[in-house]
Amino acid sequence: MFTVNESLRLVYGGYGAGPDAPGLSLPQAELNQVLHNVALGHGLAVQAIRAHARSGTKVGPAENIVVCIPAIETAANIRAAEIATRELNAGYLTLMLEGKYTDGFLAYAGKNAPKYPAEDLSIISSPVDFVGLNVYTPNHYVAAADNASGFALMPFPAAFPKMDSNWLKIGPEAMYWAPRHVAKLWGVKSIYITENGTSAKDDPAADGNVYDVDRIMYLRNYLTHLQRATSEGIPVLGYFLWSLMDNFEWSDGYEKRFGLYRVDFNTQVRTPKLSASFYREIIERNAVV
Repeated sequence: MFTVNESLRLVYGGYGAGPDAPGLSLPQAELNQVLHNVALGHGLAVQAIRAHARSGTKVGPAENIVVCIPAIETAANIRAAEIATRELNAGYLTLMLEGKYTDGFLAYAGKNAPKYPAEDLSIISSPVDFVGLNVYTPNHYVAAADNASGFALMPFPAAFPKMDSNWLKIGPEAMYWAPRHVAKLWGVKSIYITENGTSAKDDPAADGNVYDVDRIMYLRNYLTHLQRATSEGIPVLGYFLWSLMDNFEWSDGYEKRFGLYRVDFNTQVRTPKLSASFYREIIERNAVV
């Protein structure tokens, strides 16, 4: 069972920038308090599921973590990307898995740091059975730096490739580094890719079919990097594609299509896109007999 889906999106989309419900733009101190309360809700949910769910039920979060990728795979840059991952996820996943705020987070927050009783931290860090990762895009390319943090974040060039959604930059290596960092930093033994996929225009051709070769390109490359991760022993136990069918997408509503099946929202007719055949082939080829 999942406790909270995408703390980062929930908090900053709903209470920070405000494009998502409830559409607030809170000052930093209040925003940090909301973030703390969401993490606390995760911990309370873990405890409630442990107490009341059927025996053997597994529980954990599904997080869209800030994915930090070494700009060049040198030992120094890889270490810098690990440090950046820990610090840039300090308010939720790091907090959940370590039971404390990092010194960097508290220094950054200053007087805007959340207020809480000490017992909150033990609740927030209630042991989980797995960590779910929603991986779509790289958030930062990182290089080692001679500064207080030990890392520098590279700016994205204007020409950096993206998919149909403006936020969805194409960085297949995110699928390798996200689970690698989680396994390395926190010793997590069970990781699931709980979301991965892309929007596309998906306009039907003259023959009525949807030839979404852009989505196939995206999935082929991301799954290749997932295979790299599992081949190295990174404990990714499952993968969930977002999504089977076109659906209502947060503040984008019905404008962005992520499905393998195109849905006509007026008639509810569902048409398999070319990517549905691609994904079926992947599943059949890798099926365990």
